Amino acid sequence: MWIITHYLDSNISMFEYETEEAAREALKYMKGSKILSEVIYYNDPCFQQGVA
Repeated sequence: MWIITHYLDSNISMFEYETEEAAREALKYMKGSKILSEVIYYNDPCFQQGVA
């Protein structure tokens, strides 16, 4: 999951995206300050590989 934290005119908003590509596309059209973050959960499938 990808999160954009957006700050504009003393307001903070957060937007959630399933893919990095979708989040980066949205970033192009946002004005103000913004931070793109990836949220990784400990139980994501990528961490389950190789576990017996």
